[in-house]
Amino acid sequence: MPNDELPVFLSALITRLSAFTIFKFKSAPSPVSSITVTTPPEVHASKGDTVTLSCSFTSTSRPTSRMTVDWSYRPQSGGPPMMFLHFSSRAYPPTEGQFGGRIRWQGTPARGDASISLINATLNDNGTFTCTVRNPPDVHGSTTSHTVLTVTPRVPSIRFSDVAVLLFFILLPSAVITLILIGRMLCPKKERNQSKAHRSPIEVTEGDEYGIPGYTHKEERAKCCDLYLTDSDEEYYLKDFKKRPPEAEGYADSHC
Repeated sequence: MPNDELPVFLSALITRLSAFTIFKFKSAPSPVSSITVTTPPEVHASKGDTVTLSCSFTSTSRPTSRMTVDWSYRPQSGGPPMMFLHFSSRAYPPTEGQFGGRIRWQGTPARGDASISLINATLNDNGTFTCTVRNPPDVHGSTTSHTVLTVTPRVPSIRFSDVAVLLFFILLPSAVITLILIGRMLCPKKERNQSKAHRSPIEVTEGDEYGIPGYTHKEERAKCCDLYLTDSDEEYYLKDFKKRPPEAEGYADSHC
């Protein structure tokens, strides 16, 4: 190749390389921003519970003040969804309607959290809750996710304190009554039908010596334990009897 043609050849080669590089740069695919929102498919609760409706998201772009979160609700019976909470730099919970005063914002967008809590759940809250997150420039991906909430009536439960009080008022009186009955069975007691036959511990040799009918020499001797168990009216009668003077013979010996 002549020396005078070399510059022309190099210039043409550089031009072709430049055109090829520009073409490759334009045809290379640019990265696409996307976002993914995730919620639990089902949540179960009892009437009166505080329910946490979780919502998390991942985004290729860092959350900024342009990010928004919307929560909507669709009743179990059907119908159009109803938005009840909006977040844009701050949360705007509902102040009236079905969820008025019962929604609390629990999310932290910087950590990919857009959760809320439902206070004092009722049977009318059964339905589908939808969390929607937008974080421009993320425009592709799954920006919404759904959770079906099922609220059931609360089953009555007995607390341990209630059981303890109930057992105390039932078992304690029963134990006292049982102890009294056992004591009455083990303690010897005088039979009522023998009370008049054992009025005195003093043996009488002849019947009716002191003017008391029914006391004869054939009567059975009284025991000291019988005297101890004698009724109060019988003790009074014995004291009065001892104060009387002897009518015929002296007192007999005591056999206690």
